[in-house]
Order: sequence, then structure tokens, then C-alpha cells
Amino acid sequence: MTLRRLIAGLFVLGLLGLAVFYWLTTPDTLVASQLPADHTPDAKNGEYLFHASGCGSCHLVPGTKDKTRLAGGVELKTPFGTFVAPNISPHSTDGIGGWSQIDFVNAVMRGVSPDGSHYYPAFPYASYQHMRIEDVLDLKAYMDALPPVAGRAAGHDLPLPFRLRRGLGLWKLLALDYQEIRSDPALPDQVNRGRYLVNGPGHCGECHTPRNVIGIMDGNRHLAGGPAPEGDGRIPNITPAPSVNVGKWSAEEIAETLSTGFLPDYSDNLGGSMTSVQENLSHLSRDDLLAIAIYLKSIDPITED
Repeated sequence: MTLRRLIAGLFVLGLLGLAVFYWLTTPDTLVASQLPADHTPDAKNGEYLFHASGCGSCHLVPGTKDKTRLAGGVELKTPFGTFVAPNISPHSTDGIGGWSQIDFVNAVMRGVSPDGSHYYPAFPYASYQHMRIEDVLDLKAYMDALPPVAGRAAGHDLPLPFRLRRGLGLWKLLALDYQEIRSDPALPDQVNRGRYLVNGPGHCGECHTPRNVIGIMDGNRHLAGGPAPEGDGRIPNITPAPSVNVGKWSAEEIAETLSTGFLPDYSDNLGGSMTSVQENLSHLSRDDLLAIAIYLKSIDPITED
């Protein structure tokens, strides 16, 4: 009788544990009534945000010269496995052409698919969560007008337990705060603009901020550099520490480098993954590139380890 009670107790505790796990990992999503009713999507701003957000860097067909074909296929090889960027063209079945506005907003800002599954944070929603909903709606308006491309990208190649998406709900509890970046009245307008571009659509911290063992960005070392997310090497520190480039360069020099890809002394150019990033940033206005630079010069310097 005692053994039966023990087994029954363990069974009940197991059920309770599963219920708590299910509750904690339930996706946090917005509903359509939370979208701004008075906003008319602006595809022109959406095109600008498309470049600022670097969508093409991952979602263009590998090797294509057509910057509008978003059929995906780029492989991101990380310590957690290989992630493959999906088709985000407006194809009705193979892409995201059938998505509503709220589907798109929840994907970008909450990392949740239309069927309620968690997306892996290889999709940088940990940064996109800070964007303005209006900008995300504008982005959708632009992407809806791009050519639909047939064909689904390959699936991710991940070991257990990373194939179990439900557990990402626990990761999100630790990693996300779902706070929009709002202008700080104590800061100059240029700094506020740069702060938004760097930490929201530009998602610079996704590569330039070190992460802990479960892949959460270390807020105490924001933009201080760290191991490359894929492959070998190290992503540089872009805080204004005196020993690193951002600390040595003027804001005007940083803006020029982001515009042209050449270092201020023309001794070299930005390479590696920054090549694609710089190509995207070259579409931004000079004012915005300068705002990014001024923001980077304004943050606390962090010396490298």
C-alpha cells in the first residue's frame, strides 16, 4: 500500500511538473487588437527597415544577385547545431504570403510562428522585440510587394534536446523583456536614434555582445565583443574603449566606414560577416549612420578580456 501511494504521489507530481512546464513555456503573443489602428503601413519606410534589419543577409537565396529573392537557404553553423534560414518571400504556401499582420508581428517581435511554435533565436527577435510595431508593420508592407519565390528551405540540423522547441519558452523567460525602445528625453535626438537602430532593427548586439552557456546575451558586456556565433574567430568590441577601433575613431570616421566599408586610413576594408552588414547599412542615410556612430561613442567603454 505504501509503495502504491508513493507511485501515485510521484505520478501526480509528474503531472503537476508537466503542467507547470507547459504553462511557463506557452508563447507570449500579441493579439490583433493591440496593433495600432490608426497606422497606415508605409512600404517606403519598410524598405528602409528591410536594409537596416539585414533581412537579406540570411534570407536571400545563396549566391543570388537578385536582392529581392527571399527563399532562404543560408546555413548558420553554431555550437547548438546548424540553423537554416527559411523562405520569407510572399509565396502563399512556401513563404509568408499567407500571414496576417499579427502573424508577422508575433514572428518578428515575439519569436512565435503562426501555428504557435517558438522560433529559434538564430532569428534575432531578441533584438527585434525592441522595435516599434509601426516599423514592423511597414516592413511587412514592403516585403509583401516582393516577388514570391517557390520552394522551401531545408530544415534545421540540430541535436537533441535542441530539436524540442517547447523548451525555448524557458529561454525566453530569461532572455526577453518585450520592451520597445523609447526615446530617452535626457539624451540628444541623435543618440536616441542611434540607440534604436543599433539595439532594435540593426541587432548589432546579436554578434557583438558575448553570451552565456545557453546563448543569452550578457547585458553587462553589451557590445564588448566575443566569440563568433558561427565558426572560429572573435567578433570585435565596438564600445568606445581606448584600445579598440570605435574608441580610436571619430564618429564621422565610423559613419564613413559603415557607408563605404573602408577603414578610416584605407589600409583595409570590413570583411567576414560584416561585408553583408555593411552593404545593408550603406542604404541608410548619412544622418542615421552618424547617429549610429554617435550612439556607439556615447556608451560606456568596456575593455576586452
